[in-house]
Parts: sequence; structure tokens; C-alpha cells
Amino acid sequence: MPAQRAQPAKELKIVTLCTGNVARSVMLGYMLARVADVNAYDWQIRTAGTHVIEGSAMSSRTRDALLTLGDIGTHQYNSHRSHQLSGDDVAWADVILTSEANQVKFVQAIFPQGTRKTVSLGQFLREAPLDETFEDQIEFVAMKPPSEEFDVVDPAGGGQSTYNACAQQLWEMSQVLAAIVSDESSD
Repeated sequence: MPAQRAQPAKELKIVTLCTGNVARSVMLGYMLARVADVNAYDWQIRTAGTHVIEGSAMSSRTRDALLTLGDIGTHQYNSHRSHQLSGDDVAWADVILTSEANQVKFVQAIFPQGTRKTVSLGQFLREAPLDETFEDQIEFVAMKPPSEEFDVVDPAGGGQSTYNACAQQLWEMSQVLAAIVSDESSD
């Protein structure tokens, strides 16, 4: 009988990370909560930023972009408050999913203990080896130099269509992540 691979992806503590914690990380956090709910994964999710005005609400454009995606269910969007990434968040997390390469570099510089579990979501989806466990996939990509090629562009300063496009991109990325996790869980 072949050895069973570890299945850490069904039970995960995830931190989603962007700059101000009012747009991309917030969107991704709600999206991953929905993915976990639909797939019966035990995922705990926190959102954070690298340069935050603590306690800010998500932007109205972020909320409106989320509302265009009927598939993510209903949430109490007004309850979100921005949060600066802390050492406690890094210690708590199994994985830190960033929106861009600069946020990976931030974690590497400020919280080096989080280096092996911090990846840009876009880079992870493009470069993770499919024949490894989720944990090994994360570590493989985390050890590569972060590349701006895979960044999810910050919609800040853009109009509603920019936020909607960002939300759509993150929702599609969430679905790919779910497929990777689902594939591992079926082994």
C-alpha cells in the first residue's frame, strides 16, 4: 500500500496580506472563507496589512466589488477593521498569502521566522509543484525569490471597475487554490 501524503490543507490557519488591509487582503479573506465553507475545510482566516491605519473599515469600493460576486455568500462586511500584521499573526499562521512580491519581502525583513510560510498567491498558483503536499508546495515557492510578475495590482485610487476587476481576479485565484487543495485531499 502506498504511503499516504499528509493533508494539512483541509485544516489551515491562513493570513491574507496586502498593504492597507482595506481591499485585496479583505476580498481574499472573505473569498477563502466561502471556499472553505463550500468545501467543508476547517480554515481559520485572518486578514492583515503591511502599512495599516489600524481600525479602518474596508473601502466602499471593496464592499461593492464583493457584492458583484454573488457566489461568495453573505457577510457582515461593515464589521471589518484593518489590522497591521503582527508577530502573533505570523506565529499563528500555517500560511501567509500575499497580494504582491513586496509584501513577501516585508515579511522576510520584519518577520524572518515567517519566511518559509509566506508566498504571493499569484506566484504560488503559477510555480507550486503539483506533485507535492500543500505544505511542501508553500515552502518550495517561499524559498524562491518573490516576483512582481505575479502581483495582484492594488486597486487603490482606481474607480469601481478597477475594484471589480481585482475582485474577479482574486475570486478566480481562490477557485484555483481550492482545486489544488481538493486535488491533494483526494489522494
